[in-house]
Amino acid sequence: MKRGHILGLGIIAVAIVIIITSIGDASTYESFSTAKAMAMNGKTEAIHVVGQLKKGQSGEVEGIEVGEDKTSFIFIMVDNDGKEQQVYYNEPVPADFIRSEQVVVIGTYKTEEMFVAEKILMKCPSKYQETDVKPTTS
Repeated sequence: MKRGHILGLGIIAVAIVIIITSIGDASTYESFSTAKAMAMNGKTEAIHVVGQLKKGQSGEVEGIEVGEDKTSFIFIMVDNDGKEQQVYYNEPVPADFIRSEQVVVIGTYKTEEMFVAEKILMKCPSKYQETDVKPTTS
């Protein structure tokens, strides 16, 4: 075999291994109800839950409690099914956390009432949103 063919087969083999390992890490987004049921059935792998931070009538975020040492916090998240859930995160509050439009928590239920997030992903509002432009008259 030529050197080029061997190199090509090697690259293809590496690509196949990468694809197979990434498929194993793929996870679906679940609701808190589904995540709790999965945890009660013995699933210990991390689960992705999508939602928003709980907001009051004035639009302000509610339910964030920062730990005394400021290295952990608890917040209330509302999933896409409308279920509110208290979430614990053992890291400081991320920058722009309160401004986030959507939150993805990756973790598991440690107790029946507390979802423990290992990682938080945030979708912050875009600074490039369209604004109404009024035409000027001459």
